[in-house]
Amino acid sequence: MKNKKKRIAPNYMDKVFVPSPQRPWRQGEDGSVVIDVENKGPHHRIAQKFWHKPKVSHISLDAYGTALWNLMDGRNTVYDIVVEMKRQFPGEEDRMLDRVVTFLGILQNNRFIIVKK
Repeated sequence: MKNKKKRIAPNYMDKVFVPSPQRPWRQGEDGSVVIDVENKGPHHRIAQKFWHKPKVSHISLDAYGTALWNLMDGRNTVYDIVVEMKRQFPGEEDRMLDRVVTFLGILQNNRFIIVKK
């Protein structure tokens, strides 16, 4: 089986991401980033009423995610973030590009981050 590599558009490395203003976040007591997600919609209301699900979910990022999140300051490009993440996590240098791109994709798909305009 051939090892597939992800193709990244050349200009992707020049993109600058910032936290979405629609997703409030804060630093937790341990320094980790915590993103608050309001659970809206009819399905969520039913779950909140009958199964006592929370109105707001608090998503805590691990050390890797927190470091990446803190680098999204409106100035750092994806390239800058990859370089800094390699410096902060030296044991994972060979996989860092893949990890950063994958994590940014997850954050963007969940509308936690946006491309700075």
